[in-house]
Amino acid sequence: MSNNNHRSNPNWPPLQFDQIGPAELIGEGFLFTEGPLWNREQGFLLFSDISGNTIYKWVLPDTLEILRRPSNYANGLAYDRHGNLLAAEHGARRVSRLTPDGRLETLADNYQGRKFHSPNDIAVRSDNTIYFTDPPYGLGRRPPELPFMGLYRVDPSGKLHLEGEYDQYPNGLAFSPDEKTLYLALTEGDEVVAMDVADDGSTSRVRSFARVPYPDGMAVDLAGNIYVAGEDGVAVLTPDGTQLGTIITQRMPANCTFAGPEGNWLIITARDQLYRVLVPIPGF
Repeated sequence: MSNNNHRSNPNWPPLQFDQIGPAELIGEGFLFTEGPLWNREQGFLLFSDISGNTIYKWVLPDTLEILRRPSNYANGLAYDRHGNLLAAEHGARRVSRLTPDGRLETLADNYQGRKFHSPNDIAVRSDNTIYFTDPPYGLGRRPPELPFMGLYRVDPSGKLHLEGEYDQYPNGLAFSPDEKTLYLALTEGDEVVAMDVADDGSTSRVRSFARVPYPDGMAVDLAGNIYVAGEDGVAVLTPDGTQLGTIITQRMPANCTFAGPEGNWLIITARDQLYRVLVPIPGF
């Protein structure tokens, strides 16, 4: 969920796992960190503390501020192409939109009149098409109103579309650099799937891409390599799905994003902690 301008470069050399630096602990003392999002223009990191009901803003080098509290137990974060901050809110069962002037609005909170479970992750295409997942992880004891877990698309006109129904807990989302492929983590299926994305934003040809234990949030570098937070750490996959290795953290990671002035930091959210890893290929 980085603020990605999708600059792809076909001339990047193949990624070697030994080029990836170790995981450096840069923050701790939170409850459940998620939704890392880098603001490239202003040089700060946002992330959610779901259980802490807070969205934090980390201003380089070491200033931590509260952006939203309460956050409605927000999880995934993303910017749309108008600079609005989108948040997948478990508490309100919606995707919200925080405008630059501070207005908090609802982008979507139901499908055909039935409330979502608990929107989880968000990905935004360069034409401002917005995709989000809706597993029931944040539903708690509230009764579900929908009989399936969905992948949804909000087109640039604001119309909501159901892109797919899943029973293996659709979770993390990320685009390939050319935006022609959308990757989706099916957490309870231990699988990452890929699907084609048409010019109008609709998806098709869903197929298995890689097996990753308990996959969650994802990030893609400019060469198309995919970093997947999962049960064993952050799995590093090539564009054809081959796993090069796993970045190990003390806690089980939930998400990751590219950050830093050059886009070559991988920020990992891992339960009560935050990590930074230097990577050879950036991923704005």
